Amino acid sequence: LVERGSHAAGGGAGLSFQAYLDNIKAKTGMTPADFHAAAKKKGVLGPDYTATKFVDWLATDYDLGRGHAMAILQAFKNEGWIETPKKKASPSKSR
Repeated sequence: LVERGSHAAGGGAGLSFQAYLDNIKAKTGMTPADFHAAAKKKGVLGPDYTATKFVDWLATDYDLGRGHAMAILQAFKNEGWIETPKKKASPSKSR
């Protein structure tokens, strides 16, 4: 776990990764594992998965903001449930 005061989950006011997860659990009653099961059931993590679609789903279905959604995504990555998307190669510029 990340120490309190870290900005690993994008927390602006020093909110730690674990604090994000604790707040999500308090607000929704759900853990990252619960969200993973719900996302799989809803098809959010399918082949056309994007972070934007995931954030939009959590906002619509669970009233969670971007910071909370990104913390959940990081938990998914930490558990090996999703991979970090590979960056597309930038076309080389000719001069």
